[in-house]
Amino acid sequence: MLPMEVLGRLNEASQLVIRERQTPLFARYGLQHGEFDVLATLRRSGEREGLTPTALFEAAMMSSGGMTARIDRLEKAGLVERRPHSSDRRATLVRLTDKGFALIETIMPSHQDTAKDALSGLSREDQKALNALLARLIAGLNG
Repeated sequence: MLPMEVLGRLNEASQLVIRERQTPLFARYGLQHGEFDVLATLRRSGEREGLTPTALFEAAMMSSGGMTARIDRLEKAGLVERRPHSSDRRATLVRLTDKGFALIETIMPSHQDTAKDALSGLSREDQKALNALLARLIAGLNG
C-alpha cells in the first residue's frame, strides 16, 4: 500500500541520516543528537537571554521530562546555564554559556556538510521539490 511505503521510506531515511551521519558527528564532540538539538535551538533563537524550558521542548517536539534531562546534562557539561527570568519570578531561562556557544559554532559547519552529503544523491531541483512536498505534508499533519 503506497501510503505505508512512503511513510516507511521517510522513517528509514530519517533513521539512516541520524544513525550513520549525525550520531557519529555529535559523538566526536561528546554530544547526543538531542543535546545538539538543544544547543542549536538556543543558537538559532537569537535570544541571548535564553529560552524557557517550555519553549525548548516545544521547539524540539519532545516531553518536558526529556528536555529537563537534556538540560541537566548540558548544564553539567558547562554548555548551558539556567537563569532566573527577568520579568517572571516563577520562570527560568536556559541559555548558552560561552563554552556552549563556541561548541555549536564549531559543530555547525560540519553539520551543514553532513546534511549536504546526505542529500548528495538528489539534484538541487530534487531537493527543492522534496523540501516543498515535506513542508506540505507537515502542514497537513499539523492541521
